[in-house]
Amino acid sequence: MANSEKLWGGRFTGKPNEIFARFNRSFGFDIRLFEADVQSSIAHANGLHGAGLFSEKEAALVTGSLRTILMLAKDDPDYLKLESEDVHSFIETRLVELAGDLGRRIHSGRSRNDQVATAFRLWLRGEIDQLTKDLRDTQRELIAAAERHRTVVLPGYTHLQRAQPVLWAHWCLAYFEMFERDISRLADVRKRVNTLPLGAAAIAGTSFAVDREAVARELGFERVAKNSLDAVSDRDFTIEFVGGCALIMLHLSRLAEDLIIYASTEFGFVAMGDAVSTGSSLMPQKKNPDALELIRGKAGRVFGHHAGLLAVMKGLPLAYNKDMQEDKEAVFDALDTTRTCLEVAGIVLKHVSVKEERARAAAMHGFLNATELADYLVRKGVPFRTAHDTVGRIVLSAIEHNRELHEMPLEDLRRHSDRIEADVFTALGLEQTLASKAAIGGTAPARVAEALREARALVDG
Repeated sequence: MANSEKLWGGRFTGKPNEIFARFNRSFGFDIRLFEADVQSSIAHANGLHGAGLFSEKEAALVTGSLRTILMLAKDDPDYLKLESEDVHSFIETRLVELAGDLGRRIHSGRSRNDQVATAFRLWLRGEIDQLTKDLRDTQRELIAAAERHRTVVLPGYTHLQRAQPVLWAHWCLAYFEMFERDISRLADVRKRVNTLPLGAAAIAGTSFAVDREAVARELGFERVAKNSLDAVSDRDFTIEFVGGCALIMLHLSRLAEDLIIYASTEFGFVAMGDAVSTGSSLMPQKKNPDALELIRGKAGRVFGHHAGLLAVMKGLPLAYNKDMQEDKEAVFDALDTTRTCLEVAGIVLKHVSVKEERARAAAMHGFLNATELADYLVRKGVPFRTAHDTVGRIVLSAIEHNRELHEMPLEDLRRHSDRIEADVFTALGLEQTLASKAAIGGTAPARVAEALREARALVDG
């Protein structure tokens, strides 16, 4: 690559070592910023016109040439395969081919430092919007899975031990809430992404009278970066974004883990469809939840990108350092991985079916109504701690006689507390156990139905 094809080179007389040149090159991955960089260059050209560096005719030629570059890239698949050091050098070289010396003037008042940061932020802003839509799609699949099995009951777990019965729809809505927090988190990240660095130049700011606020308005940025040193060296927004992806992947991994466990022979609450399962090369009977296991495994990959970005940035002095080039691949891969896993999770939810009888039977065994019995005693005037101790002794007796609480004879129950009466069996029934959890956020069928309606209205609104 000749020095004239670089954004630098006048100070150099020799060629860079080819191995170093390849090592330094970023065009293979930062080409993703192509459209965003062209858009920011158009806005910069308009800013130069406002500052008197381009006449109206010159600005029109430059911006028209930049739009031509966009059109050529869309029409010719080989156009973006031309070799270059990075996407910014590529665009400027193509601009010079179309606009001559005017293309060489586009970089007035601008450095690659603020140019890169601007294009990256502009690109990421759009990707956050798309990722938010992907999260909404996954939420819709959770709602659909809940509605298909609206009345199904299964055990809820703490410490992976059966705890209390819950509705399958309530379980689905728990993950809906996790993804809702992810959407909120991305919206918060987007606010800080939406800051314009252009005009900070290399480090100290531009010496030309470019109206940075006008450029920000043209590109849709909410604000202008207030400090040039910070503007070119800030990568908080990349770390925050990948951190947001990491939390999405954490939630997807938990969802995957639950379904993997529920699909096992030992649990047998759900069955995975053939579309999202694989077999064994040796064992003909196997049906493996590979889609879910891959989601669970890929979570660690995104976590690694988050830790990697923190490590890259932790010791960098102000302002820009070449280390920051490492942010692109981390963000790109974290985004791609997260987006793919959301899509696959949605497909899995379409192809998962609940084994209603098996799940309901599990919800009725293992003393999942023990807390309900304690609450029954509290309603009879027994202090909760006393009721808790009493129920613990009843459970021991039930274990000894190989019975569930609702299978214990009334006289055996009354040996532990004379407050227990015949109505206890209504309280211990599965339907009443569920219905009693009617406070906001509870698993009572009426409350879950309301939550489903609210969730549906949110995603469809």
